[in-house]
Amino acid sequence: MPHTKIIVLDDDPTGSQTVHSCLLLTRWDPATLQAALLDDAPLFFVLTNTRGMDAARAAAVTGEVCANLRLALADLAAGGRTLQPILVSRSDSTLRGHYPVETDVMAETLGPFDAHFLVPAFFEGGRSTRDSVHYLKVDGVPTPVHETEFARDSVFGYRHSYLPDYVEEKTRGRIPAGQVERFLLADLAPGREDALLARLMALTDNRCCVVDGKDQADLDRFAAAVRRASAAGKRFLFRSAASLLTALAGLPPQPVTAAAMGRYVRDGRPGAVVVGSHVQKTTLQLKRLLAEPGVRGLEVDVDRILPDRASLLAEVLAQAAAAHHQDCTPVIYTSRVERQFASQAERLAFGETVSAFLMDVVRGLPPGLGFLVSKGGITSNDVLSDGLALATSRVLGQVLPGCSMVRCPADHPRFPDLPVVIFPGNVGDENALATVHRRLAPKPAITGQACATRHNGVHESCVPV
Repeated sequence: MPHTKIIVLDDDPTGSQTVHSCLLLTRWDPATLQAALLDDAPLFFVLTNTRGMDAARAAAVTGEVCANLRLALADLAAGGRTLQPILVSRSDSTLRGHYPVETDVMAETLGPFDAHFLVPAFFEGGRSTRDSVHYLKVDGVPTPVHETEFARDSVFGYRHSYLPDYVEEKTRGRIPAGQVERFLLADLAPGREDALLARLMALTDNRCCVVDGKDQADLDRFAAAVRRASAAGKRFLFRSAASLLTALAGLPPQPVTAAAMGRYVRDGRPGAVVVGSHVQKTTLQLKRLLAEPGVRGLEVDVDRILPDRASLLAEVLAQAAAAHHQDCTPVIYTSRVERQFASQAERLAFGETVSAFLMDVVRGLPPGLGFLVSKGGITSNDVLSDGLALATSRVLGQVLPGCSMVRCPADHPRFPDLPVVIFPGNVGDENALATVHRRLAPKPAITGQACATRHNGVHESCVPV
């Protein structure tokens, strides 16, 4: 019988936020994919970063990954190692991303599939689905996602929380809401396993389905039925958030608990935090972090990047080095004001310009850092693939629900064994970023008066003990 491997194409690097011990790939040539297919972990992630691209580029990148994956699978099969892939297009639990662009390309290149499923629940982040309506907890209250800031995203905005209507909206009527098959909580209840399997076995012709989930047990039962159907020959494609991956992988608890992840910090030294996300939750978390002892904030004026890039970079790196020398954690963050653009293309281009600057900052951070926290999905992808130039990395586990930690290899030229936290922009309460810092940072050793000065557009603030 073919061995099952869960293969996740992740549109930013945060999909590993509920699993551990698996590989993250920032390259997808056939040889790298084949090595990941043979890895002992039941799943791996290909970090495509397509959420930071326009639709045409996202389709091209997805197509390239799928074509190389097909080659890698065929090569293994020719050598007697046949694998049965479960394919997942992992995306945002607040419904942002290039749907149906990516699933269409995957179906065309790796299909045919009997069905594709939208499963956006992410319980650690307060996202659940009931009666096919997707909710996000806002101040503890489940709120339909179309009523949240995420639905107003300038690139991926939408009008519907009822998933069949969301599908019709995003496919521009190609898949009418009435043709979307709904798997409700009652269908996932204990004792309904045989009926659930029968429904899965009856699916054909890439039927679009949406799946409820109020807690992990719901998706665990759904995943068990999926595995049975797959073993019987059914081929399914998933567009999901992270909680489905937990259910599909069935991993044991992570080796080191979240509270003890500080043991991975290099020599107990202070680290650095890089913040690129602009969502309101990130801004609130940043404010709490900057009030922590031993933290020095460096606000980068993004309006200076194009006209004054070299001097701005020199200033940021000098101030980050000075903070590190004083046993402070430098927190480098972009201006919090949301800019307006005439077109989506201009917005994406500006985002790439800002990210490229931040990656130059990452490359120039002090080599003696104890840890690095990257805040924001696209920012984190760029940190791994560009700033740290990692072809692969392995997930150690979560330092906070929804926040993965990976580690640079021992032979990294600048940051060997550096632990790196992948912190999504829209995860955690207002204290989450400060909590991660407390778990990783040594007790501040500096004394004296708090300082706050502005140097040519880079705002510097230190709050020592």
